[in-house]
Amino acid sequence: MTTAALQMRGPIEGTPDAKRVAVGSSVGAVIETYDFIGFGTAAALYFGTAFFPGQSSVAGTLAAFATLGVGFAARPIGGIIGGHLGDRVGRKPVLVASLIVMGLATFVIGLLPTYAQVGVIAPILLVIVRIVQGLAFGAEWGGAILMSYEHAPWRSKGRYTGIVQAGFPVGLLLANLVFLGSVHLGGDWAWRVPFLASIVLVAVGLIIRAKVPESPVFDEVKESGRVEKSPVMESIKHDWRDILRGIGLRIAETAGYAVSITYMISYLHSEELATKSETLTALCIASAIGVAATVGWATLTDKVGRRPVYIGVCAFAVLFAIPMFLLVNTGMILFIAATIILSYAVCQNALAGAQGAWFPELFDAARRASGASLAYQISAMVSGFTPFITTLLFIWLGWVGPALLFAAYAAIGLVAALLTRETWGPAERRMVADAQRDAAEHDLVAERPFVSNPTKELL
Repeated sequence: MTTAALQMRGPIEGTPDAKRVAVGSSVGAVIETYDFIGFGTAAALYFGTAFFPGQSSVAGTLAAFATLGVGFAARPIGGIIGGHLGDRVGRKPVLVASLIVMGLATFVIGLLPTYAQVGVIAPILLVIVRIVQGLAFGAEWGGAILMSYEHAPWRSKGRYTGIVQAGFPVGLLLANLVFLGSVHLGGDWAWRVPFLASIVLVAVGLIIRAKVPESPVFDEVKESGRVEKSPVMESIKHDWRDILRGIGLRIAETAGYAVSITYMISYLHSEELATKSETLTALCIASAIGVAATVGWATLTDKVGRRPVYIGVCAFAVLFAIPMFLLVNTGMILFIAATIILSYAVCQNALAGAQGAWFPELFDAARRASGASLAYQISAMVSGFTPFITTLLFIWLGWVGPALLFAAYAAIGLVAALLTRETWGPAERRMVADAQRDAAEHDLVAERPFVSNPTKELL
């Protein structure tokens, strides 16, 4: 990495607000994941009956998963909008707006009438609200991760962005805990209560995010007159190779999750391998472990680099695909829980932890929100329809079909990791260590906490 690439990482030792920004960004990620992933749980367990009755259980599940996929298909559009505004207006406004939109859309889902009440209007309304959810979630990630990345110290960007990424397992944990509690309510309340309860989380999140300062890197780009008129188009023009690589990297994580968690919930229920309560309990345990696992994996990338972690985990996922289904097919709850935990804490959390710092480092600061968001959200279209595709593969090939699809996604991530450059290798770590040492000797960090080109002045 050149000094030009390092110069827009922000302050060498981070800003005084680095921890508060990471936590604030993470809180938003918790809330939006609760909202968005909660839909996946409801689709697997309830929506087939509530919104698509009169069909076989398999057809109802397919229809519910198709609705789930619509939200993922909308995420690239949200990513484009959020990325454009993040590079033009700032990271913070995108964070606040996306949280408001997501929160209101999720609350509305809890109020929707069912098919039994209004007929075909019910699934239509569900699809519309799901699209709004997708737009908001697509805009969320880029702003949240870049705020944390650009406030964080150079040598700890993996750990700080890992805190944001850990918001996703926290959101998953909260969603599953609420669904686990509401499963005993019976009827429509079993799925309505989790969506209605999200409005409380949204209010808390808005209070926290309102106090988060803007990114110092964006402020520097704005002051230097480097704000792009069309950052999305400029990113596509200059960064299309890294966007494609990012899509491949992300598919292994997000589409792999769609097979090993979202589809697996439905599979365990339909094949009567585990009860709803047992499945949700296993997911809660996996989510709780995932919080620490995500931060741990992200911190590891600060020590060994982003690329080695990704390559190792993707290779493991390829080999784990068949054993994953063999273990759950035993019907033994200990094996099922262990499989879900391993799938989530390793195959998903490790890749998500590495992405937090790796994706921003692939793109220039002036178009970073656009480039990172495009790579991150376009892949969501694949993951969004994966449960639907996986159900079809199961009908055709049995459990081997989903297992092979999981292996294929992991293989795509492995190839992408091999083709993507390391952004935090030994050379970069030495360069930053030298810059920190020189800064400490000259007391530059205390006197000038942010400079436009620190590596040029310090090295």
